[in-house]
Amino acid sequence: MALRPVQVNIKALDDAAVGRFWADALGWGVSSEGPGVTNVEPGDGFVWPELVARLKALGATPADVGQGDAPWTVLADPEGNEFCVLEPREIHRDTGPIARVVVDCADPRAMAGFWGEATDWTLHEVTGEHAVLRSAEGVGPYLEFRRSSDAKTVPDRVHIDLLPYPGDDKAAEVARLKTLGATDLDLGQGDVPWTCLSDPEGHEFCVLGSH
Repeated sequence: MALRPVQVNIKALDDAAVGRFWADALGWGVSSEGPGVTNVEPGDGFVWPELVARLKALGATPADVGQGDAPWTVLADPEGNEFCVLEPREIHRDTGPIARVVVDCADPRAMAGFWGEATDWTLHEVTGEHAVLRSAEGVGPYLEFRRSSDAKTVPDRVHIDLLPYPGDDKAAEVARLKTLGATDLDLGQGDVPWTCLSDPEGHEFCVLGSH
């Protein structure tokens, strides 16, 4: 049994504006499944977003997260969500325009243990400072947990949504995650087809129902 990370969910004050920024930045398309939801999805012939000037023209602004003299550029989208424009790296040549999804955490080894069991993703590297996982099929972005000394005090603005494989039972997967250390999370979501949980460090994520 395993789950698939299928999307990155960003909480936004103006979902349409933030969605349009990311669609234009990635060269992807937009759709909506209802009010307050904007989906940004790959399309044909996306353009790799290498030019910082182009992203600034779309509404990105420089951000200082203590990166110092780093070979990458840190920017923030129109609602202040930070992201990095990386220098070309061979390891990212086949990831697509999103190279990595990075999560700050207190214990990368523990996060690698939980998320490696929660999904069927392969652990590529783990140290006391960071852990890196990727799809076992070797496609798409990497998921990186990076050590941070900042304590988590508020809900994450960005979280990961997981989806069971066809034929797998969502309730059984949720029960399995709880045996790994996940806990129920009440965000006032009410009666929805997905289940909200927290990982052992309190990072929110959702297990989606069938679409």
